[in-house]
Amino acid sequence: MEQFKTLEMVRKTPNSQVFYLYLNRPSRGNALSVDSFSEFPRALAALNRNPDVNVVVLSGAGKHFCAGIDLTALASITSLSGDRGRSGEKLRRDIKFLQDSITAIERCRKPVIAAVHGACIGAGIDIVTACDIRYCTEDVFFSVKEVDLAITADLGTLQRLPAIVGYGNAMELSLSGRRFSGPEAKELGLVSKTFCSKDEMDKEVGLLAEGIASKSPLAVTGTKAVLLRSRELSLDQGLDYVATWNSAMLVSDDLKEAVSAQTQKRKPVFAKL
Repeated sequence: MEQFKTLEMVRKTPNSQVFYLYLNRPSRGNALSVDSFSEFPRALAALNRNPDVNVVVLSGAGKHFCAGIDLTALASITSLSGDRGRSGEKLRRDIKFLQDSITAIERCRKPVIAAVHGACIGAGIDIVTACDIRYCTEDVFFSVKEVDLAITADLGTLQRLPAIVGYGNAMELSLSGRRFSGPEAKELGLVSKTFCSKDEMDKEVGLLAEGIASKSPLAVTGTKAVLLRSRELSLDQGLDYVATWNSAMLVSDDLKEAVSAQTQKRKPVFAKL
C-alpha cells in the first residue's frame, strides 16, 4: 500500500471492503499543506482503482478533523512576483490544482463517508461538502473561515454548501465566518447524524460503511454517479441519464444474485468491481 506524508490509509479489519483514509498531521490540526493537496487525489485515485475497496471513511487523526489550509501553504501559493498578468495566470492554475484535489472525492466511484470531530474549518468544509455522507460529534465546531482571512472561499464550499443547507443559510455562514456546532449542522442538514462521543460516532460510521460495502458495488457506484450528475440536470434529463446508465448496468450478475439471495433468505455475495 502506498505511503504518504500527510495521510494514512488503513484497512482495520482483514477482508473488509471498507478502507479508512485519515488526514494525518495531528500536530497541525490536520491543516492541509502543499503535500496534502498533492497526496489527497493520489490516495483517492488508488482507493478508486482498488477492487478490494467498496467504501471509504474519511476522518482526522488526533483532536481535529481539519483546521483548514496551512498558512505556510497559503503563503507559498499567493507569493507572486514579476509580470502581473503572468503571476495571475499562475495563481489561477494553482487554485485549479487545489480545487481538483478536493473534487477528487467526487471523482472517486466509491462512496466517501466523512466522520468529523474537533474542528472543521475552512478547507475542512470544502472537504466535507464534497463527501457523500457526513456524520459528526456534538462537540465539533464548523466555520467557513475564509472571509476572516480576506479570502473568497474557492475550493468548493460556495458551490456545494448551498445545495446542502440552502442558499440563505450558506450565505449567512459564509459571510459571517461564525462557528456553528454539531447539533446546528444537523439542523441545517450539513450532517445526517450527530453523536455524543467520537467512539460512538466511529462505531456507527463503521456499521454504516460495512452495510453499504455489502451491497452490489455496481448499484452503489451507480447511485453515487447518478445523484452527482443529476445535480446539474433537469428532471427529464436526469431520468434520461439514469435510463441510459441502467441500460448498461441493470442486467448484471449482481441483480440475479440479489434476487436469489432474497429468495433463499441468505446474504448476497457480489463480485469485486
